[in-house]
Amino acid sequence: MKYHPLPSSLFVRNRERFAAHLEPRSLAVFYSADLYPTSADGHFPFKQATDLFWMCGVDQEESILVVCPDAFKPEHREVLFLKETNETIAIWEGAKLTKAQAQERTGVKTVHWLQDLDRVMNEMMSYVDNVYQVTNEHWRRSKDGPAVRGERENAALRAAYPNHTYKRSAPLLNALRAVKLPEEVDTMQAAANVTAAGYDRVLRFLRPGVWEFELEAEFLHEFVRRRSDGFAYTPIIGSGANACVLHYIENNGPCEDGDLVLFDVGAVYANYACDVTRCFPVNGQFTPRQRQVYEAVLRVQKAAIALLRPGTFLHEYHARVGDIMTAELLELGLITAEQVAAQDPAWPAYKKYFMHGTSHYLGLDVHDYGPWTAPMQVGMVFTVEPGIYIPEEGLGIRIEDNILITDDGHVNLTRAIPKEVDEIEAQMAEAREAR
Repeated sequence: MKYHPLPSSLFVRNRERFAAHLEPRSLAVFYSADLYPTSADGHFPFKQATDLFWMCGVDQEESILVVCPDAFKPEHREVLFLKETNETIAIWEGAKLTKAQAQERTGVKTVHWLQDLDRVMNEMMSYVDNVYQVTNEHWRRSKDGPAVRGERENAALRAAYPNHTYKRSAPLLNALRAVKLPEEVDTMQAAANVTAAGYDRVLRFLRPGVWEFELEAEFLHEFVRRRSDGFAYTPIIGSGANACVLHYIENNGPCEDGDLVLFDVGAVYANYACDVTRCFPVNGQFTPRQRQVYEAVLRVQKAAIALLRPGTFLHEYHARVGDIMTAELLELGLITAEQVAAQDPAWPAYKKYFMHGTSHYLGLDVHDYGPWTAPMQVGMVFTVEPGIYIPEEGLGIRIEDNILITDDGHVNLTRAIPKEVDEIEAQMAEAREAR
């Protein structure tokens, strides 16, 4: 890992919060993610299962955490199982965590190698009636998609111990992971700061004749040099009409004079994601029409951010943002009052030009865990990302920030990334003069 390790106190508190919600005589099991092969003897870069990381901070494959608050033996109340490191692994891959390093990193006092799993687990299962399992409910995979490691291990545990009662960890994790502790907020701010540095670099690099993939490379250079593992998600860099494709990831087009480029790019830091969208003019100047539509989106975004505060319900928030967008689209002449009056409530008229949602939870996952039927709470972090897409004009504009809910409203974690028209044009003019 490139990032500085997070304090073990964070993971100790997360386990305490989680354990407090377990029923008596229960244990919970968390598995690391798979290491996925490419071809021959290659592998994709490892991405840890976020539930395991949230619970203990271990960032290597073949790791298992078991939490059993009512265990008869104190040393069994939290147990971490790891792949045993050795000289061969150290030479070929780099050494894995030692037991002492794992204890320091996680705050878990009892660490075993994986070869002890069956023996120790058999004893721990004798203490409990209930087993909480992570069931990947947040991930909607297709029927034919591969079973991830946690799913395979869950099935094996049920087969080995069929007389226990099995419960879902998801409801607890949805509620707990949505509310970020101060150390998590600091880490998300670090991810935002890395992202801001990338946008600053790209803002100074952008000019007619560059290609979308060159801009992607500029982001990656800046992210990695600041201890990020790279992109929090596949970057979207769309110039001109490409910006109207919501999940455009080819990033293989030229940036023409007179176009806007839509950047949906965020860095990851210590597994925490940043998710930001900005639109910059290729030549450094917005056309009158680009400015008109851009400022309409910006007004919607600012109004949406103002609605984010404790006690707000997401369904009410999204409906209110829809009304605000409707007013802007009427003013732009993109929809008519007659279309609004005759609209289908399930797919309002504004959806023709703003077809996605305004906000989602953000954290260890880009589309992070969180309850959608409960009011917003202090410590939750949301994206705010309205957009207007006009394919017939080759114009797509989205503006996105990361917003932390606070006692008296909110804080914008990505405020350092310019989004006012005059600010963007001034920075690009400064970059032109410096070249």
